[in-house]
Amino acid sequence: MEKIQLNISDVFSCVSRAEIEALAPEAAVSLSKLTDGSGAGNDFLGWVKLPAETDDKLVREIEETAKALREDCEYVVAIGIGGSYLGAKAVIEALSNSFDPYLPGAPKVLFAGQNIGEDYLFELQALLKDKKFGIIVISKSGTTTEPAIAFRLLKEQLELQMGKDEARKRIVAITDAKRGALRTLATSEGYKTFVIADNVGGRFSVLTPVGLLPIAVAGYDIKGLIDGAREMQKATLSGKDMTAVTYAMTRNALYRAGKKIEILVNYNPKLHYFGEWWKQLYGESEGKDHKGIFPAAVDNSTDLHSMGQWIQDGERTIFETVISVENQKHEVRIPEDADNLDGLNYIAGKRVDEVNKMAELGTRLAHVDGGVPNLRIVLPGLCEHCLGALIYFFEAACGISGYLLDVNPFNQPGVEAYKKNMFALLAKPGYEAETEAIRKRLDAE
Repeated sequence: MEKIQLNISDVFSCVSRAEIEALAPEAAVSLSKLTDGSGAGNDFLGWVKLPAETDDKLVREIEETAKALREDCEYVVAIGIGGSYLGAKAVIEALSNSFDPYLPGAPKVLFAGQNIGEDYLFELQALLKDKKFGIIVISKSGTTTEPAIAFRLLKEQLELQMGKDEARKRIVAITDAKRGALRTLATSEGYKTFVIADNVGGRFSVLTPVGLLPIAVAGYDIKGLIDGAREMQKATLSGKDMTAVTYAMTRNALYRAGKKIEILVNYNPKLHYFGEWWKQLYGESEGKDHKGIFPAAVDNSTDLHSMGQWIQDGERTIFETVISVENQKHEVRIPEDADNLDGLNYIAGKRVDEVNKMAELGTRLAHVDGGVPNLRIVLPGLCEHCLGALIYFFEAACGISGYLLDVNPFNQPGVEAYKKNMFALLAKPGYEAETEAIRKRLDAE
């Protein structure tokens, strides 16, 4: 299997190789903080050696559980938010047929609890009416508002449609080992459970049962995913593969040179949700202490007809990281047309991917000429092994990069601010003082 490649030559108009390499001592210290647990947030480093420590027994248990759900259900709803949803969604979308929702075959993996959209939940429940469905509910506490609402609704619906005894066979809880509302419920109801380890934060959890079970239910090879991550882990932590370290150093050198926004670019529509996963990983890890690179993502060539104008000619505070997928699963060639009214005969006989690659190259040249530094990550293909390696690559680089920024990459204190206000506005017990303060503030406005 070919390895992930990183090319940084298109950043040298903004930062020199010497400026990047000057960060090597800091990056080495940052990497050692991950391996020896000496940095901030060291109680959330369980992901660092996770691929190598994932045993075959757990993988078999996940596969067996997925098999039972696949055999018994037309739909399986994975309920979770943030890292409890984005990693699985990203991998499933990258590996699946683009038109899977319209194709026969069961089960379809659906997602809930990632929003509080009333129409979304109504329409989901309408779809599941009188259908055989199962639930994977993912929450360490069981009280996070968005997934808790979705679970309450769907649990009630499943029990009404199937009866409580049958429903409990179709519910799998991924939660804390010992405590929390969901653990209490799962124990009392006898749900099948998997554990969210205390030392793995949500945005780093895709290679735990949190991500692996939904991915296995969708029919994909979780062993291959783990193997790809395991190889990247071994190479990165041993220092034999410096791609993750180099990526972290380069993006920080660009940040110190005034490039405050990183845009993750793909030219394969299957990677849209990978960009969403990456945005959470880096945004929640680095956005601390009024510091951090702002993570954005675009899908090209689609967004070249919208965001492309801003990227080409807008404020020069950005850089791009392009994920280029080298090999496609299928081959489509452009036919000759006798009338040639669309003027496309000059590319007749070429593969669609060749045209896409030239769009990618042409865009990269234009953006670099326009003052936008570009990094390029070459992924051999969209397979489980490659995606596992890419996931670990980005996770490791994220930890290193956070330490280079001198922040704790593994906490998320800012996420709690909106929750406090929401609870106060909803008059949740225990928030009376906050409710009164917000009432006075709104009255003053």
